[in-house]
Amino acid sequence: MTVKEKIQVLVEKNEYDFEDLVTILEVLRSDIGCPWDREQDHKSIRKDLIEETYEVIEAIDTENPELLREELGDVLLQVVFHAQIETEAECFDIHDVANDICVKLIHRHPHVFGTVEANTSAEVLSNWEKIKSEEKERKTVTNKLRAIPPMLPALMRAEKVGKKAKCFDFADASEVMEKIREELAELEDAVAKGENGDRLSEEAGDLLLSVTSLCRKLKIDSEVALTRATDKFIDRFEGVEREVLKSGRDIETVTVEELNRIWNENKHKSAKIK
Repeated sequence: MTVKEKIQVLVEKNEYDFEDLVTILEVLRSDIGCPWDREQDHKSIRKDLIEETYEVIEAIDTENPELLREELGDVLLQVVFHAQIETEAECFDIHDVANDICVKLIHRHPHVFGTVEANTSAEVLSNWEKIKSEEKERKTVTNKLRAIPPMLPALMRAEKVGKKAKCFDFADASEVMEKIREELAELEDAVAKGENGDRLSEEAGDLLLSVTSLCRKLKIDSEVALTRATDKFIDRFEGVEREVLKSGRDIETVTVEELNRIWNENKHKSAKIK
């Protein structure tokens, strides 16, 4: 079937399936398709995959099924787009991608597709990690640490590293708190000595890493905790700015002391309401 014939078939349909999506990407990347789509490569659309993934997260966090359906489609588009680029390079296609993940899932679920016993989630995860390490030939803990993608959000990566390095972990939350105090003292010392940016960055990084360890010990997702704290700051800032605007002033012209006073007043009011 020619590209024009495929276009005709597509425009005459009322409902579409996964194979139609694959065909649409093939058409868009063809000589008579879309100039923009033809110009793209893996790197040029890399950020799109990241952005679409975070939009899926937003739909999940806001418990919005309609938005989730839409955003999952956008992520699926990115997957098929990348696969189409490799199809044109005659390296692999979307069906190879589907095959590989099916093989992986069957192999990593021997308690379902084989004879291995695993009656709890903990046992399943333990088996999964063991099989994964064997597949990737990661024989040392360091191998496993280096395999954690460095492009992950920093807090998420730090938590994963902490979990993998459990043989060298803190005993409990109180021990981590002591480490946080130690790291904070080192940062304060660096500031007092007028150290340069690299030293300050190093000490601040050590402090942040310790905080992620504390969250892990307290079974708190540090990404979620920081997101909520940031949202709370924005909400409280909005309250402060609203008070300033009521007085006919611009927040940029108000002193920090007065802004702190309004902030604390609003904070106390909020605490009383709760």
